[in-house]
Amino acid sequence: MEKATAVSNKEKAVALLKSLETRDSYPVSHINPKKYIQHNLMVEDGLAGLQKLTQWLPPDTKVNVVRAFEDGDFVFVHAEYNFGGPIVGFDVFRFEEGKMVEHWDNLQKREAPNPSGHSMTDGATEISDRNNTEANKTLARSIVEDVLVNGKVEKLARYFNGDDYVQHNPWFADKVSGLMKGLAELAKQGIVMKYSDIHRVLGEGNFVLVISEGHLKGVHSGFYDLFRIENGKIAEHWDTIEEIPVEEKHKNSNGKF
Repeated sequence: MEKATAVSNKEKAVALLKSLETRDSYPVSHINPKKYIQHNLMVEDGLAGLQKLTQWLPPDTKVNVVRAFEDGDFVFVHAEYNFGGPIVGFDVFRFEEGKMVEHWDNLQKREAPNPSGHSMTDGATEISDRNNTEANKTLARSIVEDVLVNGKVEKLARYFNGDDYVQHNPWFADKVSGLMKGLAELAKQGIVMKYSDIHRVLGEGNFVLVISEGHLKGVHSGFYDLFRIENGKIAEHWDTIEEIPVEEKHKNSNGKF
C-alpha cells in the first residue's frame, strides 16, 4: 500500500519528530537533503547530522507532541521527550517549497509540577483567534521587551486580566501575584534572570512563541516563552530555558539563534 503523504508543513514536522521514536524513515523525505541548517549546537549540520543523532538515540526513546503551530514558512512544536531522561522542548522548523531547510530547538529537563500543580506541558491546546495573530504577536513581544529585557516590572499588570494567569514554569505559582512573588524570591536569593535580545516571534491565533537570548545566574542561555492570549491579555504561559554550550563544544557553526 502506498504511504499517505503529510498534507501540511505542520504535519510534516510532527511526523519527523515522532519518527525519532518510531524510527520510520519516511518523514526524513520532508527534509531538503541539500540544505538543512541545524541550530542545535550539539548536533552536526545537515541531514547527516540528524541521521547520526537518530542512531545515537536509545531504543526506548519516546516523543509526545503536545502542541503544534504554523506561522508562514515556520512550524513550532511543543513536545515531551524521553531519551536518557524526561525532557520538555520547543522545536522550530523553517520550510522552503514544502521541504524543511532549517531547525532550532530549546530543551529543558522536565521538572516536577509547580506550586500550583501544573506540569510544564499541560493546559490549553486549542487554537483560536487566528484573525488576531499579528496583534497577539505584538503583545507577546511587548511583555518580553518591557519586563524581561528592560526590567520594567511596573508595567506587568497591563498585560493581564487582573490577577488571572495560568503558569507552567516549574518554579512559579499561578496568578500575577504568584509571578511577582516568585520574581521577588529569585531576587532575594541573588538569582538574576536577564533577557538581552529577542530573536524571533512566531504565532498562530491565540498562541505566540517568543525566542530570546540572555543569562540565568550568569549562564548564557536560550529562553523560549509560549503565551496563550485571551481577549488581548496574557492568560497562560509555558517556557523552557537551556544553557548555551561554550563555543569549543559546538558541533556546527550556525549559532543557537
